[in-house]
Amino acid sequence: MTGRRPQPGRRWHCRARHALAHSLRVRLMTLFLLLALAMAGTFLLGMQYALSMGWRDAARPLVSDYVDRLAADIGSPPSLARSLALTRRLPLSIRISGPAVNWRSNPEPPGLEAGSDAGRRWNRDEPRFFERSTADGHRIRFGLDVKAWHDRPRFIGWATLALLLALTALAYGRVRRLLRPLDDIRAGAMRFGAGDFGQPIPVIKPHKPDELGELAATINTMGADIGQMLDAKRGLLLAISHELRSPLTRARLNTELLPETPDVQPGRDALLRDLALMRDLVTDLLESERLASRHAALQLEPVDLCRLVREVLLEMGASHPAAGRVTLEAPPVLAPQLLDRTRMRLLLRNLLDNALRHSADAPQPPEVSIRLQGQGVCLTVRDHGPGVDEAALPHLAEPFYRADSARTRATGGVGLGLYLCRLVAQAHGGSLVARNAQPGLALQVLLPL
Repeated sequence: MTGRRPQPGRRWHCRARHALAHSLRVRLMTLFLLLALAMAGTFLLGMQYALSMGWRDAARPLVSDYVDRLAADIGSPPSLARSLALTRRLPLSIRISGPAVNWRSNPEPPGLEAGSDAGRRWNRDEPRFFERSTADGHRIRFGLDVKAWHDRPRFIGWATLALLLALTALAYGRVRRLLRPLDDIRAGAMRFGAGDFGQPIPVIKPHKPDELGELAATINTMGADIGQMLDAKRGLLLAISHELRSPLTRARLNTELLPETPDVQPGRDALLRDLALMRDLVTDLLESERLASRHAALQLEPVDLCRLVREVLLEMGASHPAAGRVTLEAPPVLAPQLLDRTRMRLLLRNLLDNALRHSADAPQPPEVSIRLQGQGVCLTVRDHGPGVDEAALPHLAEPFYRADSARTRATGGVGLGLYLCRLVAQAHGGSLVARNAQPGLALQVLLPL
């Protein structure tokens, strides 16, 4: 059963929650925005209350005197012409009720009819000093024209909101600029973790360096020290491996010159085997350091992978008679791939050598399959031997690692074969994956097209 795809709104909500939980920049801006809104609301409410309390008593006598003048101007009995002229000249609403005249300048607001609860609350809450009575029994009530005062407060509110948003945007830009070194530090840490110590973290030097600048400089120093230690270790290993070649060659030459007498032949053969093992170890060490270096370069050319597998099997037939029984499963047509022929030959030899060594007592010979998988090619080499423990699978491609007693140096190899295979695959932009095939071990090399 297929799961339902999340709705766009839900995906946006999930991304927002993830950013709020994991992004320091988003959390700081959210805190700043909430603080700004709380401060603005507190300030407005406090000022409104302070001004209303302070000016109410001072303004009441002035407003009362002005209302008296307006009532006298309307006259007794009330003059509708004068009332209409006042409403046109001033932002006022006038309502006249009495025995002879009943008139209002503005219609009753919706929901405030005379008999309704809202209308009674409106009349009860309206200030009484806006109401005057005439000598002939009429009652005149003055009020502010809501329509005239409606647009300006709305404009002020939107302007205040726009100003608040503009200040928030400016603060966001400033916070982003202050936290920009965090992005550089993260990218630099990822480069250092991948072994690239040549590009340090950029450090912006302001007038007064802050904590983030000091942190970036400290990490740069740490990265430079680690890079120097790794380069020194690699240089020492390369030098030792290179210098061992000459005495190993001389020792092998002197051993081959020994007389092939019955009493010397067993020791001579054992010494030649050990010297060959040491020669292979030196060669593998030099090649692994070349591939592990960030300056490693591949000599890419169009390579028919199926034909290359057949060539390697033919070459290995002299040292491994069982190589002629290896089965190859491949598509009928496979376009040539851009590969380094020498490195791919090394990868195939190591994978096939590993499979042949551990299939000596197996009922079936090793199998090689090549197939298209997604946007790449999958090369699988499987043996039918005892396999390895599941806990050892992630470590098989580590240097000098041997899983158990079934895969020890007694069966051949020095523990660098699968490590070299992994380096070759990674140099081509691919990967090496090991899994138990039950029975046996299957090694998959994924190469991008």
